Amino acid sequence: MESNIILVGMPASGKSTIGSMLADTLDGYTFYDTDSIIEKTEGISISEIFKKHSEDFFRKLEYDTIKLVCTGTRRVISVGGGAFENPDSRGRLLNFGKVIYLKSDLDVLYYRLSEDFTRPLLQADNPKEVLKNLLQKREANYQKAHFTIDTSNLSKEEIIKNILEFIDDTNN
Repeated sequence: MESNIILVGMPASGKSTIGSMLADTLDGYTFYDTDSIIEKTEGISISEIFKKHSEDFFRKLEYDTIKLVCTGTRRVISVGGGAFENPDSRGRLLNFGKVIYLKSDLDVLYYRLSEDFTRPLLQADNPKEVLKNLLQKREANYQKAHFTIDTSNLSKEEIIKNILEFIDDTNN
């Protein structure tokens, strides 16, 4: 298997966790988390980037980072929840490898995020409503992924098994 694998989905859908585990499972694969790369490069958190600069500034950094990691082979890439909204990023990712949408229902996402105060787009009076609106807004683009896995009731191991089966099926 030589496919690059890109994970997209909402915040807390498991992209970073699953991506890291998947890269460890696959021989010779390297994991890239675009949000982590941006934080390391900028020396500040994403929420600080939003506060100090703007969401537009962050999205530019995100696109530049996606261009950077979309080179080479044997890569597992996790992108931020909003990255797939940018048509240039989306096109680049869809052409670079197999894009997998890790889908989770609203209640699961909200539960996972309820104690996470680092998400700039969810710092609101009614974060569940914000999350619901984000999910509704982004769903159409997430559906453009090559494959969707509803992770709501699956273990990490089951999610990885589903991804590997999809990759094997598309390579045969």
